[in-house]
Amino acid sequence: MERSPDDGRVDAALLLPVIRGTLPADDPRNRATVRAVTGELTEDGYVYRFRHDARPLHKSEGAFLLCGFWMAQVAQACGDTTAAARWFERSRAACGPAALYTEEYDVRQRQLRGNLPQAFVHAGMLECAVRLSAATG
Repeated sequence: MERSPDDGRVDAALLLPVIRGTLPADDPRNRATVRAVTGELTEDGYVYRFRHDARPLHKSEGAFLLCGFWMAQVAQACGDTTAAARWFERSRAACGPAALYTEEYDVRQRQLRGNLPQAFVHAGMLECAVRLSAATG
């Protein structure tokens, strides 16, 4: 659950092996990663990519919207459809008036931050929507 052998910080990108099925969702390593990301990189229903330094998460950058969609897929893979819907809806609702996403979202000021539009956030949202809807259909 470390970014690299030389960097012990948790990174939300470590959720990707859970999503892609590298190991079973209930594998202890996956569960530990999900707990670490949830415990260290979330605030008010949003997920940050990683912690830059000792400052509070919101002081260094915005929440990374793509990571919220990843967390929704992880919750689904772990069998928690209610949490999956919550994570999805929280990030989905953080779009601008034209339904465009930026890379980051300022959790405290409730404003989009960063580059606009961010196609990989849109792609992540669409992938997440398809996966969540396929599981309920």
